[in-house]
Amino acid sequence: MPLEQVKPGMKGIGKSVFVESTIEEFGVEILGVIENVGPKKDIILARLSGKRLENTGVIAGMSGSPVYIDGKLIGAVAFSFPFAKEPIAGITPIGEMLAVKAQKRPAPAPSSPISQIQPSLSLEDLLALHKDVFSAKASFLSQGQMLRPLDIPLFFSGFSSSAVEKAKQIFAPLGFYPVTSGGAGQNIAPTLPVGESLREGDPVAVQLISGDLDMSAVGTVTYVDGSTILAFGHPLYNLGATDYAMAKAKVLTVVPSLESSFKLATTGAIVGRFVQDRNAGVLGEIGKMPRLVPLVVELMDSEGKPKEYKVELVEDGLLTPLLLNVSVSSILSSEERAVGNLSCALDGDIYLDTGASVHVEDLFSGNFDTAITNLSGLLTAIVYYLGNNEFEDVGIHRINLRVQAVEEVKFANLERVWLDKYEVVPGERIQVKIYYRTFGGQSFQEAVEIDAPPLPAGSEFYLVIADAASMHQLETNLYHSQDFVPRNLGQLIRILNSIRKNNRIYFKMMASKPGLFLKGEELPNLPPSMKSMFASPRAAASAPTELTKSTLREYQLPIAYVFRGMATIPVRIKK
Repeated sequence: MPLEQVKPGMKGIGKSVFVESTIEEFGVEILGVIENVGPKKDIILARLSGKRLENTGVIAGMSGSPVYIDGKLIGAVAFSFPFAKEPIAGITPIGEMLAVKAQKRPAPAPSSPISQIQPSLSLEDLLALHKDVFSAKASFLSQGQMLRPLDIPLFFSGFSSSAVEKAKQIFAPLGFYPVTSGGAGQNIAPTLPVGESLREGDPVAVQLISGDLDMSAVGTVTYVDGSTILAFGHPLYNLGATDYAMAKAKVLTVVPSLESSFKLATTGAIVGRFVQDRNAGVLGEIGKMPRLVPLVVELMDSEGKPKEYKVELVEDGLLTPLLLNVSVSSILSSEERAVGNLSCALDGDIYLDTGASVHVEDLFSGNFDTAITNLSGLLTAIVYYLGNNEFEDVGIHRINLRVQAVEEVKFANLERVWLDKYEVVPGERIQVKIYYRTFGGQSFQEAVEIDAPPLPAGSEFYLVIADAASMHQLETNLYHSQDFVPRNLGQLIRILNSIRKNNRIYFKMMASKPGLFLKGEELPNLPPSMKSMFASPRAAASAPTELTKSTLREYQLPIAYVFRGMATIPVRIKK
């Protein structure tokens, strides 16, 4: 029914599921049409009745419930007034939803240039990078009252309680209603059932995580046209072209609540994919499998016993890093204590569709949930920068992780550095001993040998021995910049593979030699003619930073602890 034919006083019915899979009808009385509440957006205002809606109010999970007058579809229940004493609902007109069906899937837009590669991204960091997407859902005013999209029940199955609590802080402001639920784990490589279909009024789930963990947002199917469906009546994230997993859902019961009554549901088999997430709803295709990212986490406890988790994440530049963070944090916090001393040794690989990969290896230690948070942050950063690079549309083929966890802190602090000689000739071998003490008071010694660089007699070089953070700070001060900006996908992968690690002792040999820092890379020890050429405005797209000290050589030494400390030792070349 066209919107202009909808008049106050009309009565009709709506369809939704309130228990199991039975579609039931509820009463609808049209109160009026609120015009132009947004750019080219109208909302039909209606009073609902029946199915105990007078007691529960409009229920979270009814988003998308179709409404009919004289057998004609007018739209989908999608909005409500917070804390309303009557079930007054806002209905998205079906004409606006059909416009979603007519929209094409655009080619992937190029991402914005990455201004700085950070070695870790927390959930808060990720949301801050995209405030325009991860912000509170738009609300509309009607007679001075707020009319907002219905909360979407977001069900967590298999997640630790600490992970769900952290997720609530992230998802609740976005219009989701996080709920802990149950459900059987799904296969890591699900296959589409033959002959599956959905009906108008059926519950439907946007499955963001599947497998041993499940995170699904549940709404209602509004319109079915062959293998195409429209649902929700309002957006999830309004990300445009998407590739979400679409699954069946079963409603266990309706939970009445003074805050927000909601449908308690479980997720069933994947039956297709959602390809559009727009302002007026989401568009799905039955019978087409979404592209998913397999995640396998092998967790070794302190006794060396392995436990394997298999999960699949929807592939999306913004959502995949977030979902990876939540999944890994939950797996680790459910198996290891979240309060107390904990160390996690990570070893894994992130494989791309191009055949390239990023190897991740590091040690994280601390109390409370520090180790788990920092480990998840490293993985989040790598997947975010890969999925949002400005060079190529690259997909993540799979993620394999191995984590060894022990309930102790593993810190080591540098005590002193000893060299067997402080005056050398070029090429002469120098013995270096590093002494460090662990958190428990044990002392250790590491011995390495380095060759003196070919420098003029009477000159001097410096041997810097430091942890990852101190070495990064040294380079920041030296280059007067923190911008390590990749120029192509290959360089980005190389940078991500070379992110400095906590369980390394880093060595850097430096001397007073002219050099340049250009586009995120040091060009050390340059002859004057080469320096002039690179510094020329005709040769450099961006102004380079002139260096008075250049890096001659770099080394790293892995140890079994998170290393802390820094020392700078001058060494002179003999005359």
